Amino acid sequence: MSNNVVVDLFVEDRAHEEFIKPFVERIATAEHVEISLRVRSAKGGHPRAIEEFKLYQRIMEKGVLGEVHPDLLIVGIDGNCTTFAKKKKEIQEAATTLFSDRLVVACPDPHVERWYLADPDSFYEVVGRRPTLGKKKCARDHYKGLLSKAIRAAGHPSTLGGIEFARELVEAMDLYRAGKNDRSLKAFVDELRAALRTLRRDDESD
Repeated sequence: MSNNVVVDLFVEDRAHEEFIKPFVERIATAEHVEISLRVRSAKGGHPRAIEEFKLYQRIMEKGVLGEVHPDLLIVGIDGNCTTFAKKKKEIQEAATTLFSDRLVVACPDPHVERWYLADPDSFYEVVGRRPTLGKKKCARDHYKGLLSKAIRAAGHPSTLGGIEFARELVEAMDLYRAGKNDRSLKAFVDELRAALRTLRRDDESD
């Protein structure tokens, strides 16, 4: 593409940010799209991410900051075992008319730590320990605990609970395997790819 695609990111917390940032960069590279990624909100949990998203849109529409409007907006919140469709609708309803057509939803189900563990083979290559996911569970912090446990079992100091391996895990991940293991991750990959391809086609047609 002749111009960088500006991507603004709203997520719940650092675990989301550390995983989704390199993930978006990887998909963009694969789609031959150069991006400039700006993290707009990455703390305070689900309600904070949505509120920051709403506030940001109001400010951007007024042109107070004088910033370039993003080409893509990515909003990431945990599914918490609510259906992907419901969470996606919640985010879409928070989007204004100006930004609704450039919105991409990231909705890990039930929690983002499951995405870190989505491809056990590549996880083993990076960490040195194969995680055991078992049946899907909605218990709070269940996957956070599995991630931290796998890191410790491999002999690493779990200083950040495993999120310190985010970029390496993203780079090593087999997206096909991960998508088969986690449908919410596949949904994000598919939606992001489609959005980037549309932007690339639009740029090439100019």
